[in-house]
Amino acid sequence: MATHPIHTVSAKPTNLFASIDMGTNSFKLLTVQFNPSIGKFLHLNRLKEPVVLGRQTASAAAAADSQLRAIEALKAFRSFLQTHEIRRHRVVATAAVRESGNQAEFLRRVRDELGFEVEVLSGEEEARLIYLGALQFLPIYEKTALVIDIGGGSTEFLLGQKGKVIFGTSVKLGHVNLTQKFVNNNEILHMRTHIRSILQHCGIVDKIKHYGFEIAVGSSGTVQSIERAVFSGFSHNVVNDNGPSCEGFGRDWRFSREELRILVERLCRGGGEAISRARRDQFFKRRSEFIVAGAVLLDEIFEMLDIKEMEVSGYALGEGVVAEMLLQVCDNYDFNANARWGSVVRLVTRLLGKKKMGMAAQCANIAKVIFEGLRKCNMLAETENQVKISVSWNDKDLEYLEAACMLHNIGLVTGEKGYHKQSQSIITNGDHLYGYSSEEIELIALLARHHRKKFPKPNHKSLKEFSEEVKEKFRMLCAIVRISIAVQKLRGLNIQGMEFSHSHEGFKLIISERNDQSLLLPGIVLLAEDDETELTKELGHFKK
Repeated sequence: MATHPIHTVSAKPTNLFASIDMGTNSFKLLTVQFNPSIGKFLHLNRLKEPVVLGRQTASAAAAADSQLRAIEALKAFRSFLQTHEIRRHRVVATAAVRESGNQAEFLRRVRDELGFEVEVLSGEEEARLIYLGALQFLPIYEKTALVIDIGGGSTEFLLGQKGKVIFGTSVKLGHVNLTQKFVNNNEILHMRTHIRSILQHCGIVDKIKHYGFEIAVGSSGTVQSIERAVFSGFSHNVVNDNGPSCEGFGRDWRFSREELRILVERLCRGGGEAISRARRDQFFKRRSEFIVAGAVLLDEIFEMLDIKEMEVSGYALGEGVVAEMLLQVCDNYDFNANARWGSVVRLVTRLLGKKKMGMAAQCANIAKVIFEGLRKCNMLAETENQVKISVSWNDKDLEYLEAACMLHNIGLVTGEKGYHKQSQSIITNGDHLYGYSSEEIELIALLARHHRKKFPKPNHKSLKEFSEEVKEKFRMLCAIVRISIAVQKLRGLNIQGMEFSHSHEGFKLIISERNDQSLLLPGIVLLAEDDETELTKELGHFKK
């Protein structure tokens, strides 16, 4: 009796990196998965804990409470890193720790209790890393860019071009300390005078005007919240609480001086204060307490530096820290590769928000694991009498696959009915995806469209312009998209890894599931019977 070998290919997620940003207002954990072959990283998780280290108070008890919140946040982050086996990470601290009188004691406690070696960034180093982060999100590498990041305890300014710093500095103007000193005392005019005085006397205005800049970029939660308020109509009292309408999806992340001015006027307007504050709290949520100070500060910066328009980066310090880690481990790391991918992230974040973007990212990660597992099985099949996928894949195909998974449900912004067609239309119509050719955009759009409803036949009219080889490759990629979405929806799995058993009979997908409530070693579990029933139809596309 003949025997046939069974090859098991492990597809456990690898190349995981993380950054922890100990900010003045909040602590943030960012985890990414890096693809060294194309120099791109994919966000996996983004956790945020409000800490407010920089709140000025004379109470020792309040200061101790703030430090306790910081320790608890870092404990949660450490548990997350351990559970997800992320060993390559970097922890940085900014203005609040930088200016703290008990810095050494606090850092020693963090090291002794949690094992974290915290790097306290200088203002200039913080600005440089923020610039690196912005380069991953916007196609600004060739331009002289002025990057401005408004934090809780300071504001960073940097002029850069082609990844090099021309000038960078940090100014002790932050939305937390300005709120406590001026906004809480209803001294908006005094705050404006204070801001102008600090900016003028520190010499930053003259230096920036001396060098000049081609584009102004804002990062940080404050700037993002301002852009979101402008985009959503908050300043005109027409805000859509359900998110952006489909009419506005063509607008990129930017706002003008006039739009900022109108928003600031509305935030600072007298009369009906209780109603205005309630509405502001509902829209800005946790950032509501500090948004007035942040918006007024930015308004003064626009005026003094003669900024006409600002583009907004969804990436900042955390991504800059990750980028520098990757520069150290990858000789050919390419800033523009992530700027290209950043255009995908910009679009899905714009239309779906961070929560749904996280679900899309999980789907993309599942697809990547399946893709790489099948590609490895194909390589093994070359020397054995094994089942083999009929197409040959490359790294570009993986990028199209991940982009389609990220963008497949952006059409939901128009409603449930026919949203897959709307996803295709949004991707195709408009200059959203930077650095992709028209053919690549068409392929991504079609993968997004066909993630549901009828599976496209080889002679489908939408594929008529493709060669036979591309048609076959498209159908295989489409099958992976559909399977990945099905797995993500049906199981809600916190996937630790996947394995493919490969023999003459075919492929078997095995999922290793982690229980976040425990650090016990996970068991290998097959998909539940109901899941297999649901997936049978999608899995069958590999046989066609």
